[in-house]
Amino acid sequence: MTSVPLTKYGAELLKEELHHLKTKERRIVIDAIAEARSHGDLSENAEYDAAKERQAFVEGRIAELEGKLGAAQIIDPTALDAEGRVVFASTVNLEDLESGQKVTYQIVGLDEADLKKNKVSVTSPIARALIGKYAGDVVEVQAPSGPREYEILEVLYI
Repeated sequence: MTSVPLTKYGAELLKEELHHLKTKERRIVIDAIAEARSHGDLSENAEYDAAKERQAFVEGRIAELEGKLGAAQIIDPTALDAEGRVVFASTVNLEDLESGQKVTYQIVGLDEADLKKNKVSVTSPIARALIGKYAGDVVEVQAPSGPREYEILEVLYI
């Protein structure tokens, strides 16, 4: 398996989710299966089928998280020294050249991307356009609404 880039914060979130699934969700599913079994005939028991489906989801997610964490390349943005270049885990202040609107994004892994928290996936069009650039550079991003130009105002490693 190839390495999975994660910020230190993103790795902690995945570890928390894994712990929750193993300690809480597994127990809930086991109890639901036991309860459904106590109702008798399993061939026509919708509760049992739903509980088994939930168990398959939980176990699949546990395996997925363990795989990602096992292959994780954890990057601490505060320890980066990319000489002002935009890299994975860096935070970038941008200005939309058309509207003048300023926005800040942190470039993160797929699992931690959350636009509401201004965290964009390293695979997103904006992150791909920014990687390797410096403050003062202008980048063109292919957005769903058409091409947009942004000026990189500042690159931070926080």
